[in-house]
Amino acid sequence: MAEPVLPYGRQTIEDDDIAAVVEALKADFLTTGPRVEAFELAFAERVGARHAVACANGTAALHLAMLALDVQPGEVVIAPSITFLATANCARYVGAEVVFADVDPDSGLMTPQTLGEALGRVGDRRLRAVLPVHLRGDAADLPGLAALAGEAGAVLVEDAPHALGTTMRFGNVAERVGDVRHSAMATFSFHPVKTIATGEGGMVTTNDPALAERLRALRSHGMVRPQGAEPWWYEMPEIGFNYRLPDVLCALGLSQLAKLDRFAARRRELARAYGQALAPLAPVVRPAASPAWSEPVLHLMCVLIDFPAAGRTRREVVEHLRARGVGSQVHYIPVHRQPYYRERYGSLDLPGAQAWYDRCLSLPLYPGMADADVTKVVAALGEALGL
Repeated sequence: MAEPVLPYGRQTIEDDDIAAVVEALKADFLTTGPRVEAFELAFAERVGARHAVACANGTAALHLAMLALDVQPGEVVIAPSITFLATANCARYVGAEVVFADVDPDSGLMTPQTLGEALGRVGDRRLRAVLPVHLRGDAADLPGLAALAGEAGAVLVEDAPHALGTTMRFGNVAERVGDVRHSAMATFSFHPVKTIATGEGGMVTTNDPALAERLRALRSHGMVRPQGAEPWWYEMPEIGFNYRLPDVLCALGLSQLAKLDRFAARRRELARAYGQALAPLAPVVRPAASPAWSEPVLHLMCVLIDFPAAGRTRREVVEHLRARGVGSQVHYIPVHRQPYYRERYGSLDLPGAQAWYDRCLSLPLYPGMADADVTKVVAALGEALGL
């Protein structure tokens, strides 16, 4: 019998999570009920934002953010090339064009320097938004990026699904990812491999009440109920989408959110254990770089591997790990290299993104792992690389 494979990420669902969902199933509302608002209020308080708007998934969160900002066809959104497809695609959903920013080759993050280079490629088009990604769980340089975006007449929208629980310190100020001190909005995902899970689900945080109101209308077909109108009356001043998150999933989200501190602490423990266990494999293998201001709750345990120095291909390493019961993944293929974007924008030279992609590999990281699992993963990686 084959040895069970440690996946690169996985949900942690416990008996009280199941009980919360069962209770919701027995209640009056399966969707659009009181647990939605309860989840939103609890999430906003947890990250330090004034408003949180739940939605169907992280991609819907990004789409809603573009709609709420009224981004128009032909306008420009800047996104880093090292991210999941949705960060760029959300701009295309509303007809905007994407300018891809390069990233730091060792952290995978958009930086003020790479944003500055991307700004030079916007030309005379109107720039509306910059979408930094808190890759792996590490926070991007929000003050630096916000300053450049502001000078260009744009706002930040943080793509933050990897970074729930991450804290930052810019100067002497302690901040939390999602508190939107430097941005118009931050978006989150509750996909099973994320820090908390609802199966599928998303959230947008903002400190702007007008944006929050617009997000809520747009997630439900664009419907509004005018004050003083008949109780059955609704109007649709603009078209929206069915991006609601059901009560059943919000029940799971509330239960999971109550465990965030425990999940975060365990992820940090495992990351420290990886750091110690990987040290003997340097310089061929090293963890991705973490900026000085970032105190991450890592969603992904990304290592950078000098495959040529080890005389192994990444495919050989991935297959060897799997044979030893260790799953892995690549985060991410540069989005500017996808056929759709190559056809639309031509070939781009983004050396930081290419250097990141050439070396990155994500190893298992999730709260249910045992300490011995880290030892097993690193031993298998060393064996795969001949170290």
